Amino acid sequence: MFDDRSPIYQQIADKIKDEILSGALREDEQVMSTNQYASFYRINPATAAKGFQQLVDEGVLYKKRGIGMFVSPQAREQLVGQRRERFFAEVVDAMIAEARMIGIPLDEVVARIAAAQVPSGEAGR
Repeated sequence: MFDDRSPIYQQIADKIKDEILSGALREDEQVMSTNQYASFYRINPATAAKGFQQLVDEGVLYKKRGIGMFVSPQAREQLVGQRRERFFAEVVDAMIAEARMIGIPLDEVVARIAAAQVPSGEAGR
């Protein structure tokens, strides 16, 4: 599950965020404890705890003392907003800059994107 691209605690946080975005974890749903997570993935419990704490600090998870960690209400909306901003900054803005640099008119880029909106086989339905 883990790779060398980023710290394991960050990969844990990202995995839980992805589970929230995909709907696998819903608001107010309890998540695995740090010890369960550490045992399941065979990692140091302190590493798992650091990933969970990051999510608490970001407002994605909240703690119920003596019970565990839960997905915060509005966590999915918050994450969607963050990913949306990141998508535009990293993908769309970069695409626009590249198109300008190589002389592709933006209306041509927009037309290409619009054409991709219709999945193949669904045109004319």
